[in-house]
Amino acid sequence: MKKIKNALISVFDKGNLDPIVKKLDELGVTIYSTGGTQKFIEDMGVGVVAVESLTSYPSILGGRVKTLHPKVFGGILSRRELDGDVAQLEEYDIPEIDLVIVDLYPFEDTVLSGADYQSIIEKIDIGGISLIRAAAKNHKDVVIVPSKNEYGFLLDLLNDKNGETSSEDRMKLASAAFNVSSHYDTQIFNWFSHSDDAVFKQSILQSKTLRYGENPHQKGVFYGALNELFDQLHGKELSYNNLLDVDAAVALMQEFAQSEPTFAVLKHNNACGLATRSTIKQAYVDALAGDPVSAFGGILIANRTIDIETANEIHQLFCEVVIAPGFHDDALEVLKGKKNRIILLQKQLELPKNQFRTILNGVLFQEKDNVTDQKEDFEVKTSAIPNEAELVDLEFANKLVKHTKSNTIVLAKNGQLLASGTGQTSRVDALRQAIHKAGSFNFDLNGAVMASDAFFPFPDCVEIASEAGIKAVVQPGGSIKDQLSIDFCNENGLSMVFTGNRHFKH
Repeated sequence: MKKIKNALISVFDKGNLDPIVKKLDELGVTIYSTGGTQKFIEDMGVGVVAVESLTSYPSILGGRVKTLHPKVFGGILSRRELDGDVAQLEEYDIPEIDLVIVDLYPFEDTVLSGADYQSIIEKIDIGGISLIRAAAKNHKDVVIVPSKNEYGFLLDLLNDKNGETSSEDRMKLASAAFNVSSHYDTQIFNWFSHSDDAVFKQSILQSKTLRYGENPHQKGVFYGALNELFDQLHGKELSYNNLLDVDAAVALMQEFAQSEPTFAVLKHNNACGLATRSTIKQAYVDALAGDPVSAFGGILIANRTIDIETANEIHQLFCEVVIAPGFHDDALEVLKGKKNRIILLQKQLELPKNQFRTILNGVLFQEKDNVTDQKEDFEVKTSAIPNEAELVDLEFANKLVKHTKSNTIVLAKNGQLLASGTGQTSRVDALRQAIHKAGSFNFDLNGAVMASDAFFPFPDCVEIASEAGIKAVVQPGGSIKDQLSIDFCNENGLSMVFTGNRHFKH
């Protein structure tokens, strides 16, 4: 146990600080402070020692330098068990500081307020962050309270233990301190890294606590700046699962950003419906037809403005989220008819090119699958050559397969997703699942095309596809037994093209 005898308090937010100050005064703790915090304590009628009287230096450079002095940091960093450290404190008349209370300048809030460049720069805390790190480093002897979020914990300690703290208490607060410093520096880095020709973009990653994670018993937090991507026009707050689906929906629709009117319906990160048509209403109707059962509670996304006719169709379906680059006023009123339906107006955006995933006791990093295979680049491997309509459908299906969980097979015809087999441990199973699903919604597979996210090690998939009426196939190629599938296609009138790019999505 360590007894708190001297405390340094330097905080930006002074809310809820007064009971701590009163308790420290009651316990006979000497309090050192600066500037506004010092005045706050004095106004309470509590004795306080100005840091300037300790250092013999006034606050200088407009308040930029107040606590950065050996008499402050020596008192924090000194190792009480080392005779040499104790002797130096005595030699230079430096008091041991046992408690440091800091609340940093509000850098994030200043950025989010739209403040100008210089105002943001001035909210990069130097002295405070240095005090936090020094006290946390010496947590063996020093208690660090790194933000107003820990005021309650400190007050409980003071009341329960009469100014004494255990090593466990100090370790817990030190951990919180390094979390604060890490987060703070990360936000500053994120702001600086959003630069374009030396003009700093005033945006910053925000953290938002979600109702829960993937399931109600799991905690969830989102770190990001959704306001850069969307304006939420209506509905409840986005959940953890909503955000995953929105991410999948936006990534998929990016593939069709320049296409004719296209609509997609997603469920559990996979498309269960997708269609490209001459109008956005017809695109929605035909996307929904791909799997009206799975669409219940799904995520809808369009690449065109949603009009009243489309909105009236959508309103008949229970869906969680509707995303579009625009909404006619009358369409928006219809969609707002469900109070919890989330409506997102998508802004012009450029999605990150990289992604991270936590795994085991580390993090995986990779470039995203940023390759979109174009029909002009397909390599025809069979004697039968796909016609123009089939090439268009092959490109359409291949875009879809790239955004569907592996192993996957996608079946499409006339710019419409007929069915997909998703997340299967066998590619044959994925194909059989897709064929069965297409049949359950009365789709005719004669003349349809098939896309596979990876090569065929055996000809079994093209054999099954041929029996179902498939006439054209797109796959990456690369198997040592590619020729077996090519031979079967040649013997049975199927065309097949290779892309050279595998599109696993695990």
